[in-house]
Amino acid sequence: MKTNKIENRIETILKKVRPYIKMHGGDVDLVGFTGGIAILHISGVCAHCSLADLTYNNLIAGLLKEEIPEVKGVQLQK
Repeated sequence: MKTNKIENRIETILKKVRPYIKMHGGDVDLVGFTGGIAILHISGVCAHCSLADLTYNNLIAGLLKEEIPEVKGVQLQK
């Protein structure tokens, strides 16, 4: 599957979780997808939260991996 189609699928999932992230003062954007890794930029309060790694690496990464088998992991940019 082409990367842009995978990125579109990732964006669809991020749109579903974004309201939850925004409720907590943050945001998440897809920077890119390469080598099975979704690169996400986190901003706002979430970028400085001690629980951000847990939220993004466990919850969001888990959701992406479950819904999109091509996603093998998540890399965070703050």
